Amino acid sequence: MYQVIARKYRPQAFAELISQQHIKTTLENAITQNRIAHGYIFSGQRGTGKTSVARIFARCLNCEQGPTAAPCGKCASCTEISSGSAMDVIEIDAASNRGINEMRELRESVRFRPARDRYKVFIVDEAHQITSEAFNALLKTLEEPPEWVVFVLCTTESHKIPSTIVSRCQQFSFRSVDFAELVARMEWILAQEGITADADALAVLARAGEGSVRDSLSALDQAIACCGKNLVAAEVRTLLGMFSLESLGSVTHALAEGNSQKMFDVVAELEANGRSLQHFARELARHFRNLLVVKIAGGETRLVAASPAEQQTLAQAAAPFTEEDLTRYLQLSLDLFRDLQSSLQPRLHLEIGLLRMVQAGKLLPIEEALANLGGSGPGGAVVKAAPPNPPAAPPPAGDLRSRLHAALSEAKLTHLADALEHSQMTESPNEVVFTAPKMYQMFLKEPEFEAQAKRAAGRPVRVVIKVAEIKVGEAAESAPGIKSKPAPPPDGEAATRALANPEVKRFQEIFPDAQVRTVRNLKDN
Repeated sequence: MYQVIARKYRPQAFAELISQQHIKTTLENAITQNRIAHGYIFSGQRGTGKTSVARIFARCLNCEQGPTAAPCGKCASCTEISSGSAMDVIEIDAASNRGINEMRELRESVRFRPARDRYKVFIVDEAHQITSEAFNALLKTLEEPPEWVVFVLCTTESHKIPSTIVSRCQQFSFRSVDFAELVARMEWILAQEGITADADALAVLARAGEGSVRDSLSALDQAIACCGKNLVAAEVRTLLGMFSLESLGSVTHALAEGNSQKMFDVVAELEANGRSLQHFARELARHFRNLLVVKIAGGETRLVAASPAEQQTLAQAAAPFTEEDLTRYLQLSLDLFRDLQSSLQPRLHLEIGLLRMVQAGKLLPIEEALANLGGSGPGGAVVKAAPPNPPAAPPPAGDLRSRLHAALSEAKLTHLADALEHSQMTESPNEVVFTAPKMYQMFLKEPEFEAQAKRAAGRPVRVVIKVAEIKVGEAAESAPGIKSKPAPPPDGEAATRALANPEVKRFQEIFPDAQVRTVRNLKDN
C-alpha cells in the first residue's frame, strides 16, 4: 500500500530533523546528562515536527542501548515506536479525548509500570483542547508522576493551556522551518524518489507550506500525482491555485505607469479564469511585503521565501518605487484584503482598491508639496513665492481663462464653456479655483473639464471647484477677454514686510498680473 511522503520520510532520529536546532540540542544534552523531566510542552504551528520530536524522544528514552541521544533504530522498542504500536508509548488525541473521564483513565494508567520499556511515555496531541476540569484532574499526577512516566503535550495554541499546567512542564517553542532548509529537504526526497523539479517549482511548494514541513510535503505529493516525474513551476502553481510573479507583477507595472485601465484588465482576467479574488488580494499583500523587504535589503535576503532567480525579479520590480511607495501599497493591499473578507461585491471592492493604489502613486511627498507652495516671509507672514528657477519655456499666449474657453469651444463642449462663463476663476502657481453657483457644479466637476483646464494651464496644477452664489456681473468681469479689476493692496505692518520680501518682488516681476490680496501673520494664530 502506498505511503504518503510526509509519513514515509518522517524523521526517526534527531540527526534527520531539519531546523529546530535549539530544541534538538537541549533534549540531546538532557538525555546525555540524565536530566530527564517528567513533563514537556511542545508548542508551535502545524507541521513543524512537534509529534515527530516527541516520538524521537520516546525512542531515545526506551532504546535498548539507551537512554541515548542516537537510538539504534533496530531494536524492538525503536521499530514499534516508529510504527506507532509500542505498548509503553501511548499517543492520545485530545481533540476526541478531552473530557474528565478520559483523564481519569489516563491517571489510573500512570500507576502501572511499563510492560517492557524503561519509560512509559504519554504523547498528548492537540493538548489545548482538553477541558479545564480534565486538566484539573490531571494536575496532581502531572506535578508528581511516578519515576517511569514522561508526559509530552503537543499544541498549536499554547496560550490555551492553563498556567498551572505550564508551570509544571518544560516548554519548547517550535519555529517555522526556514525556506532554504525546506527546499533542500524536498530536493533530497525527490532524489530518493527519482523525480526531477526545477528550482521555481520547489520554491512554489515551499511557499505553499508557509513554514510547515508537512503541508509542503503534502503539496509535493499532490504535485507528483498531477505532473508525474518532472515538476514544472507553472503546472504546480496552477494546481495549487497560486499566483506567479508575472501575474502579480502586472499590478506593479500598472502602478509604475499610473495606468488605471490595466487594473481593470487584471480583475477581468481573474474573473474570467475563476480565480479567488480574496486569495489574490492576500497574495498581493505578500508580494508588496516581499518587494519592500528586497528594496530595503538591497539584494538577496533570507527574509523573503523565494529562489535567487525570483528574488532578482522582485528587485527589478521594486526598482521604480521608493520605500515610502511600497509601504503605502502594502498598507492599501492589507486594507483591501480585510475588506474583501466581508464584501458582497468582491469584484467591485478589488477594482476600487487597485484604483486607490494608482491614485496613491500620484501623491507628492509632503516635503515636495510644501516646497512647491512656497516659503514664509519675514515675521512669519505667509506668502506665495516663485520657484528658485522659473521654467525656461514661456507660458502659452493669452490668459488661462481665455485659453480654457477656446479649448472647450473647439472640443464642442458647449455645456462646460457655458458653466465657465458663469463662474469666477482665481489662479495661483499650483492651483486654479473655479467658484460657481450650485447648478453649474456638476459640469465643472466632470473629468473632461479638469483635463482641459490642466492642458490650458500648461503645467501641473490642482483644479478646485467651489460652490457659492455669484452676484450678477461678477462672473462677467472675469469672462474671456475682460480683465478683472485689480484688488487694492493689503495694508498693515505684516503686509508691508511681505510686499518688501525679495521673493515676493521677484514673483511679481515674473507674473506682472499677479495680485496680493491678503497677508496673514502666523504669529496671530
